[in-house]
Amino acid sequence: MAESASVAKWQTVVQWAALSLYALGRVLQPYPETFSILLIVLLQVVSPAVFALVHGSILYRVRGMIAFTVCCLGVGAISESLSLRTGFPFGHYYFTDLMGPKVFDLPILLVLAYLGIGYCAWVLSLLILGYRDKPLTAKRVFALPLLASFIMVLWDLSMDPIWGTLDRAWIWRDGGPFFGVPISNFLGWYLTAFLFYLAFALYCRANPGGPVPSSRCYWRSAILCYGVCALGNLFIFRAGLFPRTAIDASGRQWLTMDILIACTPISVFAMVPMALLAWFRLNVQSKSG
Repeated sequence: MAESASVAKWQTVVQWAALSLYALGRVLQPYPETFSILLIVLLQVVSPAVFALVHGSILYRVRGMIAFTVCCLGVGAISESLSLRTGFPFGHYYFTDLMGPKVFDLPILLVLAYLGIGYCAWVLSLLILGYRDKPLTAKRVFALPLLASFIMVLWDLSMDPIWGTLDRAWIWRDGGPFFGVPISNFLGWYLTAFLFYLAFALYCRANPGGPVPSSRCYWRSAILCYGVCALGNLFIFRAGLFPRTAIDASGRQWLTMDILIACTPISVFAMVPMALLAWFRLNVQSKSG
């Protein structure tokens, strides 16, 4: 068996503390009248980002995690900024003040949101494909981004109508068929995610990492982070949290309950199975390793 990377105690503590704060943010989401909406957004964005930085620095070392961060946030920021001005690749939209400070009309926290879930989707793909301790050959360099992008887009499918049409954190100028969200948004998400995953995969191929952690607890923490993201939608079924109906920018009216009922099955029957599959594959790989 290959040598395993060591995990310092402080790294384990920070990972689980960040994961706990992220779970807290999901639990607090239905109570914006009691807790600051900015605090809720911070917990849901900064906590998984911190988790990713610490978890990734163990797997790829600090230099590798810096490369992932640059690829992820760089491509994400470019795509968002380009779409705000041209409509490509996501569609025409603008951000309200819900997500806090902006730079060139782009909320800082929005770009940071790519990092946490983007990293977890990458780790799930490593486990599902069995690549966690294998070099990225030419075939794997493309297979890994293809799957990771799909896993990340599932997240956007489950949350965009809620944050856009109901919370109005951003406004789709022309509405869209998926409860006020245009289909171009999801195609744009897949393209954006694929590009930054591909860039990082090429980096990993050119810079093979050292020993990988063998601890199942280490890998399971990333699976749980994605799972917390998925199951968080179950907490928003609270009477009075949203108006009975929501109207998108095109003037089309949507029933709130229809939006929630549509987004929750995506979380439960698409995101959760990805997490469970990664968990199962980890157990199989650990036993055969």
